[in-house]
Amino acid sequence: MSAGDDDLNWRVEQACREGWPAATETLVDGWLLRRSGGRIRRTNSANPLRGERGAPDAVIDAAESFYIGHGQTPLFRVPGIAGELEAALDHRGYQPEGGTIHLHAGIGGLAEFRDEQVTVLKVPGEDWLAARFRMGAFDDAERRIFREMTGLIVGDRAFVSYERDSQIAALAYGVIRNGLLVVESVETDGRFRQQGLGRKTVGGLIGWARRAGAHAACLQVVADNTPARALYASLGFSRELYRYHYRRKPHEPR
Repeated sequence: MSAGDDDLNWRVEQACREGWPAATETLVDGWLLRRSGGRIRRTNSANPLRGERGAPDAVIDAAESFYIGHGQTPLFRVPGIAGELEAALDHRGYQPEGGTIHLHAGIGGLAEFRDEQVTVLKVPGEDWLAARFRMGAFDDAERRIFREMTGLIVGDRAFVSYERDSQIAALAYGVIRNGLLVVESVETDGRFRQQGLGRKTVGGLIGWARRAGAHAACLQVVADNTPARALYASLGFSRELYRYHYRRKPHEPR
């Protein structure tokens, strides 16, 4: 890996983390212990930071103490650019799950759409939130957590939606951090899939980011989500940077 690739990878890592902020974050030995509650793994896991990080066993001990102390199962997010915990996690029986890919593209190489059915807002309206909660099958606690999370976002942001039959049929949001657009929460209502609405929605977000001065864009997609990967490829997200997965502590018998 070249120095330039390493720098890009860590800039993307930081931008994606800041694009979905956690309610609380605690720094321990070069790892950020994130906690928000709910089922979102990114904001309830230990994430590596760029630079020097602590010895694996010491990091794991600290993270286990932190999460167990808050009544949560210890969970590590392990990107390919920082895999030094793998052997120690294997030794402790942590199980892998949730393989995900980071994609990146220059803003000039991405497709843009202008459609009068696409709405772009600086803050999420109640209709946008209601649609996001419905499509994600959020419970009451998850709705509260998501509302709090969107209020913590720093930087230029846009909440985009596509209307069909007088209701929101597709949505996404984006955050620009240091010139890099982070694409998040891309969802299409099951009743309106296979109609190109997700492509138009993300294309509208790309257009907003281009006008706002973004020079590149990135996103995270689950490795085995074939439809989502096809959507992003059609928009111009053709470069894979690195992958990550989670390692979860197994439940111990009582």
